[in-house]
Amino acid sequence: MQLSSFFDRQHAEDFIMFSSSHWVALSIITLSCLLLYGLRFEIRTDSRLRQSVRLLLIILLVVSEAGLQMWYISQNIWRSSSSLPFELCGITLLLSIIMLISRSRTLYSFLYFAGIGGAFIALLTPNLVYPFPHFRFLLFFIAHGSIILASLYMTWIEGYKPTWRSLLITMLGLNIVAACIWTANYFLGSNYMFLSQKPSTYSILDYFGPYPYYLLVEELFAFTVFLAMYLIFFWLPERRNSRRRQVRRIL
Repeated sequence: MQLSSFFDRQHAEDFIMFSSSHWVALSIITLSCLLLYGLRFEIRTDSRLRQSVRLLLIILLVVSEAGLQMWYISQNIWRSSSSLPFELCGITLLLSIIMLISRSRTLYSFLYFAGIGGAFIALLTPNLVYPFPHFRFLLFFIAHGSIILASLYMTWIEGYKPTWRSLLITMLGLNIVAACIWTANYFLGSNYMFLSQKPSTYSILDYFGPYPYYLLVEELFAFTVFLAMYLIFFWLPERRNSRRRQVRRIL
């Protein structure tokens, strides 16, 4: 593949959802998450290794956003109405960088749900037209995979945990962000976060009804996903461990 076609915004073929390259990208991200989990004790107990992993995630996130902006400029297609990091994953990417640098528990409370949940849905139904091995394809999956890994790092390595309050903070935060982005859309004539219309590519929003009803369904869907993320990975395991401790005390 020529370097020009690797970067060029003109492309002969479109990205195909659940194609072999899509499955490979999803598999690599899944394996990266499993690797982080499998090595969590080694990373947690080795301060140098822990700092290296955290720095690597910061670099991946920064390079992903910087690379995207440079690509827009190099192709002469940078527009305030479409190139700003005002999509949900663009916002959570920037916040993930700040979270990793500052170790902010407040940002973690938001990003565990909005970051992982939003990036996960985006990875399953990418708003992407460039196929592998285009530069945009690689950036997309590196960026969204790194968003997920950032919050998993804070969970498994730094020991942070979401709470019921985190869930409420996330829903409130998402609505505040949406209100700000809606205002930006009004002045920029844009469609960030798909608050004005659905994306042109296939997405889960296609099942949520017409505008503006899909926005309400989307919010209910987000709450359901976030609730499941908390119940399955934290509340239920804690209840199970609590019962085991009670049984041991009785015995």
